[in-house]
Amino acid sequence: MPARLGAVGMMPPQKFPTAFSPARLGPLELRNRIIKTATYEGMCPGGVPSAALVEFHRRLAAGGVAMTTVAYCSVSPSGRTFGEQMHMHPGIVPDLRRLTEAVHREGAAASIQLSHCGYFSRNRATGGRRPLGPSFRVNEYGLMSGLPFAGAMTEADIAQVIADFGRAAALAVEAGFDAVEIHLGHGYLLSQFLSPAVNRRRDRFGGSLENRLRLPLAVLASVRDALGPASALLVKTNLRDGFRGGLELDDAVEVVRRLEAAGVDAVVMSGGFVSKTPLFLLRGGKPLAQMIAVEKSALHRLSLRLFGGRFMRSYPFEEMFFLPEARAVRRAVRLPLVLLGGIVSRANLETAVAEGFEFVALGRALIADPDLVRRMERGELERTRCNACNQCIGEMDAGGVRCVLDGPRQAGPAE
Repeated sequence: MPARLGAVGMMPPQKFPTAFSPARLGPLELRNRIIKTATYEGMCPGGVPSAALVEFHRRLAAGGVAMTTVAYCSVSPSGRTFGEQMHMHPGIVPDLRRLTEAVHREGAAASIQLSHCGYFSRNRATGGRRPLGPSFRVNEYGLMSGLPFAGAMTEADIAQVIADFGRAAALAVEAGFDAVEIHLGHGYLLSQFLSPAVNRRRDRFGGSLENRLRLPLAVLASVRDALGPASALLVKTNLRDGFRGGLELDDAVEVVRRLEAAGVDAVVMSGGFVSKTPLFLLRGGKPLAQMIAVEKSALHRLSLRLFGGRFMRSYPFEEMFFLPEARAVRRAVRLPLVLLGGIVSRANLETAVAEGFEFVALGRALIADPDLVRRMERGELERTRCNACNQCIGEMDAGGVRCVLDGPRQAGPAE
């Protein structure tokens, strides 16, 4: 039956969004709902963004993503897990501007992930000073680098981190980024403060969830002030840390409620702890042999051979593996949510949107198929060729992240 005529005429037919529909992210209008999530590229030799990094993100933008995310930019030199990582400072702004301009020419938005490693560091470039986290602890990652212990941050250290995040965000805007993603997950510094297993402080930054949230919320306020109204603010946070005593779903839901109250534009839901459950956020193959093969340090190669099998527990791959926990967050908040984890097909994209998630984030699928979005939108492809072997992890340290299904590496290290 035709729609009835009313006082304002015939009602138009209702249009339901798809993953390929335009969507608003804070002040941004994105061309679709598919985001390339931050996956460490390994393309910043000497800590400087390379031409290879620019081309990597340009190709993703040309392939149809709405927004591509540059991974792990530390907010300070001491926030790097190792010396080759990028940290935000005025000297790299021109290089980053070349990247954002290349992405914009392809019609996509550009985001950068800002983070600090906390205690999870083997970075000797800090003059031998031991890394700092919420509490004194053994630093498993730095054992073979002469950094076996991490100290507890003072309130002055915490204030410096808050300022560093704000300064880094301001430089990101100067470099032309449309959005900034603050990393509250995966066992880096802000995640360490959130995790009750790691944060053993007895002051106003430890104990209750309210106290454990104090630093992350102060960082977000600093970043929001630095960004201004024209930039989007995203947060990546854990649904679960993936180990006993870590952050669990009930607290994770409350964290997202507090992020919503703080005015963030979207939350990317992930999980896992790099120092304890590194493959919890990926699932699938255990690329230990590849990681040993590309490790430059003889001591670290020995450590991986001796302890890697125990440290790197594998998890079976399942499509949309974070969806059950993400549904609990969706019921609790109204702000835009980004579903991540095991999204490998057009059917997965449709399910995510139908379940009420405003955006979908892909990682390995886009490493395997940078033009996946365009090809799916045109009906040329139903699913990625990615088989979750996770060997792309080893490729990060062999000249830059790539899919091994492309065959042997042809070029040398990223320059």
